[in-house]
Amino acid sequence: MHKDAWAWSEDAPGVLALPSGRLVRGRGLRRPLDPSAPAPAYGLYLLGRRPPAAPWESRWVRWPDFRLPADREDARTALTEAWRRAADERVEIACFGGRGRTGTALACLAVLDGVPPSRAVAFVRRHYDPHAAETPWQRRYVRRFGVAGEAQGRG
Repeated sequence: MHKDAWAWSEDAPGVLALPSGRLVRGRGLRRPLDPSAPAPAYGLYLLGRRPPAAPWESRWVRWPDFRLPADREDARTALTEAWRRAADERVEIACFGGRGRTGTALACLAVLDGVPPSRAVAFVRRHYDPHAAETPWQRRYVRRFGVAGEAQGRG
């Protein structure tokens, strides 16, 4: 696991350790960020409408609550970028509640990191939140995310 100064603490709330050692924080925006928590270098925000500006670099993916991303190719690009950046930056993935969309996105990052698509949701539920990827279509999205990645030579 990463021990560099930039890394999240593995035992911090909401931090998911991917098999490669990348650490990504998931959270719900409905609760304010703990002032003592380290700020991310990059945030990926999954919301139905544009979030307020963050004091760090961030990207917004239009992703309505309990649904799937409005533009799936844009979401794949954003998730791949977040996964890539997590190798040496603090990356945060967040939606309003921190479970459905965030859990789905974290499962997609797990797929990019080598977790089989059929096991990615279980991995995130075990290591992040037992209710992650709340809906059947979110879970199916993760399974298909892996298939699409293989078709594009990223699986």
